[in-house]
Amino acid sequence: MPEFFETELRVGEIVKAEIFSEAKKPAYKLWIDFGDELGIKTSSAQITALYTTQMLLGKLVIAVTNLEPKQVGPFISEVLVLGVDGKSDGDIILIAPEDKTKIGNRVH
Repeated sequence: MPEFFETELRVGEIVKAEIFSEAKKPAYKLWIDFGDELGIKTSSAQITALYTTQMLLGKLVIAVTNLEPKQVGPFISEVLVLGVDGKSDGDIILIAPEDKTKIGNRVH
């Protein structure tokens, strides 16, 4: 695992979201566009309490993009989408830029 300052955080746009029916806990399969340099990467995210698949389409998110891919059941999760705990147990609120920015931009 990379050291903290080696961790690469980038802005991506969710272009596809599906229910991850094979997951042990409720989750979505996400396809996130990180622009020309990284392209579209996949992620499994347990964010079903506050988001529907329709709400996620077009949403900008922050993700860790330089971790090793992880096998999650039959799905490969290539990036880690970041979120914070919500008010209730299990509620995850996605971290996103306040204003529109170019997808693929690094977080500093």
